[in-house]
Amino acid sequence: MDHAPALTAEPALPEADDGVLTKLHPNYAHALRVRTTLTAIPFLIGALVLETAFLGETGFPSGIIAGPVLVIALALIIRIPMTRYNARGYQISADRLRVVRGLLFRSDTVVPFGRVQHIDVQQGPIDRFFGIATLTLHTAGNHNASVSLPGLGEPLAREMREEIRAHIRRETL
Repeated sequence: MDHAPALTAEPALPEADDGVLTKLHPNYAHALRVRTTLTAIPFLIGALVLETAFLGETGFPSGIIAGPVLVIALALIIRIPMTRYNARGYQISADRLRVVRGLLFRSDTVVPFGRVQHIDVQQGPIDRFFGIATLTLHTAGNHNASVSLPGLGEPLAREMREEIRAHIRRETL
């Protein structure tokens, strides 16, 4: 499990709009792959149960249901995590955080640190295993009142939280 030691240590993604985006931690792609696999398992089990139910039928070849489901699941497990990983990035400056995500529906969100009310660093069991975390900034308002940035190295997420907290303290003095 590789951790990024500093804010500038992760490789950058080129972005035409407003500077260079920083890529997420590489372990984020692995965590997405595990989540996709866990999502596919019930479909595979369902296909196997359905195929077992039709096992005695004449003219019903073995693998006609489970085979295609397995092929689709493998394609999704291989392709979707890397596509989602490559479609995300962020940019942090002295006074704001920019989060970019999405392929078909692209979202580019900028959160000025002055609007932040509180900050969370969250980790689920899969995140802990891969040493990553999600940084969530909560702002005033009801529409898009929080912005999440998943896939950060856990030490980096905590460092970013402290940097943003320090900026907020300086601004309120």
